[in-house]
Amino acid sequence: MKITEIFKKKGFLLTCEIGPPKGYKMDSVIEKILDLKDFIDAFNVTDFQGSTMRMSSPFASYILKKNGFEVIMQLTTRDRNRIALQGDLLGAFSLGIENVLALTGDPPSVGDHPEAKPVFDIGSSELISVIKKLNEGYDMMGNRLEEKTDFCIGCAANPCVENIDEEFGKLEKKIKAGAEFIQTQAVYEVERFSKFIEKFRKNFGNIPVLVGIVFIKSAKMAKYMNENIPGIFVPEYLIKEISKFDSEEIKERKRKAAKIMEKIVIELKETPIDGFHFMPLGWYESVRYLFESLKEEKVF
Repeated sequence: MKITEIFKKKGFLLTCEIGPPKGYKMDSVIEKILDLKDFIDAFNVTDFQGSTMRMSSPFASYILKKNGFEVIMQLTTRDRNRIALQGDLLGAFSLGIENVLALTGDPPSVGDHPEAKPVFDIGSSELISVIKKLNEGYDMMGNRLEEKTDFCIGCAANPCVENIDEEFGKLEKKIKAGAEFIQTQAVYEVERFSKFIEKFRKNFGNIPVLVGIVFIKSAKMAKYMNENIPGIFVPEYLIKEISKFDSEEIKERKRKAAKIMEKIVIELKETPIDGFHFMPLGWYESVRYLFESLKEEKVF
């Protein structure tokens, strides 16, 4: 089912990011997310996240779909030229995949194959335009397709960057190209996000916005994000809280990571958003702990 249709039906969405395995079996991934299926509306499948080689998003998405999970297939322009992108999209739609998140992708230099040659034949805005044309029954060059696709198209946004006007310029381009829902980068500064979403509603109306929630695994990870990822700032008070459980057992760390994010999620829920996109980076138990706690607090 399309993300926009789920939104119309439920009014509020919960999605969760998953990383395909560095192998050819999805069994272990499915086992880890099985108990999230009751409350997660769709699982967002990464496409060589961090430029790390693993099973590609179209194949992983199909396997999840076949096993009863609703999916959002990420597709990056880093590794494919315009011909391959269109071919993968046609193949994905033939396998029942209806939702696509169009991304540019991280540079290969940050991944496990740093000498790989990047493609970047087109950007994410152009990819959105290509998907819209496929939905209209034409390829990128205007050649008629034998059948048209019917994808729901999503794009990414970074609501806490310093140059918010530049970010809105990018968003406007993506929405004009055909983006139907927005998924944001991780948010830890509620006040700054509130200003973003207020301006977003004035400019773009009621397009569904899913706020990104990244579970912080350690103080070291938080500091790394502050120093290396534009638009993400983990406040010092959060880093201090996280550092308190850095040395504890993994199960307890996952539980406390969820507890730390609970306050932020509750505050963000009060803003005019349409859902949350959880990015647990493999800590799927943290998503369950967070949801159970929020359910007790009657947030959901």
